[in-house]
Amino acid sequence: MSYPPFLLQGQKALVTGASSGIGEASARCLARAGASVVINYHSEKEEAEKIVRDITSEGGEAIAIGANVAKEEEVRSMFDRMFREFGTIDILVNNAGLQKDSPFVEMTLDAWNLVIGINLTGQFLCAREAVREFLRRGVRPAISSAAGKIICMSSVHQTIPWAGHVNYATSKGGIDMLMKSMAQELAPRKIRVNSIAPGAIETHINTAAWNTPDARDKLLQLIPSGRVGVPEDIGKAVVWLASDDSDYVNGATLFVDGGMTLYPGFAKGG
Repeated sequence: MSYPPFLLQGQKALVTGASSGIGEASARCLARAGASVVINYHSEKEEAEKIVRDITSEGGEAIAIGANVAKEEEVRSMFDRMFREFGTIDILVNNAGLQKDSPFVEMTLDAWNLVIGINLTGQFLCAREAVREFLRRGVRPAISSAAGKIICMSSVHQTIPWAGHVNYATSKGGIDMLMKSMAQELAPRKIRVNSIAPGAIETHINTAAWNTPDARDKLLQLIPSGRVGVPEDIGKAVVWLASDDSDYVNGATLFVDGGMTLYPGFAKGG
């Protein structure tokens, strides 16, 4: 996918959880649109550094920074390094997330805290650091009409309950209100905050749901569009929300799900 090279020219982006899947696609798409990109990773250092090499080989600018987004000091250290390398931040893609599934009565407190910590608290910590810089720096009219843009990666499960995944669904419901509350508070300061809610996307986090014919057929029953999404479907939406083309979009969730939230089970009556 190519974009006008000037679309995000001069802008500095941070993508959390960017060493694979949706985060990787988002980082690559942002770089192709002209942004300088921080590839945040937790444990996949080699993968993150390969993405950096790929981006720079295409004429883009990227660096890899390791940090656990649930740890306040690591988040601050990541932003400090970004500011040393790139000077500022214009775009935050709050993508880092994981699943730790189990039946509700068997779910441990550690499993609950791990998912809430990464998926929800991590978004709060990263957004807070980004907003502090947006407010300090203000709007740069030659760069963007906004002082800053935050894109929260949510899920269709901010809306659709998901038995056996209570911690994950709860984290995504929390992201919805975190995003909306930030957007309401920060809009007067020219900061735009929105979410993307992916449906079924082919990533390592949900391989079992699509990597066999039987699993894929079962999954497709939930997707009116008749295909499973790919990470680039989300990356393209990220670029649009990060650009001035979406300047009047604030506090919104963009569902990129092939129609999964249309509840296809009711297509022939309920």
